[in-house]
Amino acid sequence: MMRASNSAALLGLALLLASCGVPRPGRPGPAHRPMPSKPQGPASDTPVKVGKPYQVAGVWYYPSDDGSYDEVGLASWYGAQFHGGQTANGEQFDMDRVGAAHKTLPLPSYVEVTALDTGRTIVVRINDRGPFVTNRIIDLSRRSAQLLGIERAGVSRVRVRRVYPSDADRLALRWGRPASDRAYASSSELAALNRRFATRPAEPRAPARVAAAVPDEAVPVGGWFIQVTAVGSRARAEEIAEIVAGRVEPVGNLWRVRMGPYKNEQEATTALAQARSYGYQDARLVRIAGGNGSVDMQGSEGISRQ
Repeated sequence: MMRASNSAALLGLALLLASCGVPRPGRPGPAHRPMPSKPQGPASDTPVKVGKPYQVAGVWYYPSDDGSYDEVGLASWYGAQFHGGQTANGEQFDMDRVGAAHKTLPLPSYVEVTALDTGRTIVVRINDRGPFVTNRIIDLSRRSAQLLGIERAGVSRVRVRRVYPSDADRLALRWGRPASDRAYASSSELAALNRRFATRPAEPRAPARVAAAVPDEAVPVGGWFIQVTAVGSRARAEEIAEIVAGRVEPVGNLWRVRMGPYKNEQEATTALAQARSYGYQDARLVRIAGGNGSVDMQGSEGISRQ
């Protein structure tokens, strides 16, 4: 996942030079990249650049100074491949400083990021463009991912909200240091955010990336499964499958997301609780009997036959 995120970001950042008006040399490989220099002072918050519309891999992006920006989606993080390189607004990227990339918000600007899996909340300074991967809404520096507790996940569900921090917090972030601690999101807040995540619209894909309507892999014969959801967009189904570690299967005009197989009902029930905690309250147990193709589907209303 990280390789895909970084490769797409590399392409997008190269194409974005004209939009940002920032001269940028070619990015050397990791073996030739200099270590980031020690900052001589805090980064400047002026001038603020919004930028013109730009296109990356067939998708158009429209930068705007959206003061009410508040979205839920996927976050990735970027590190060693870009360590020591130049960000979209001309600063030096250091994966060990707090920072982030966004596709459309002003450079620089500030956002509050909440990890839906950990409840942790931090404030980061946007000084770069990306990630140019479908349905990812922010690319965090490695240090930012560590602070959120999502470094090992690679891709995580988050809320990103535009904020206007205090002068003290802005100064800390301009140095690449963490802002003052934020309270963890409450269980009720996380439940509401999970519902938003489960029902949010999918981001359009570039035409060249639309896959053929075929299964990702053959459905295993027999076992316990979780049917998470069925949607009309394969792009959306693949995104959900990435989050729940599931598989995508075509069913008529829909794309079905399933988790499994599991060895027994107990394991499947545990996985069902996890899927529902992500906001997919209609997820249900499915038992496929090997050999005869029969399927039992268990939900809140009991057992029915498919």
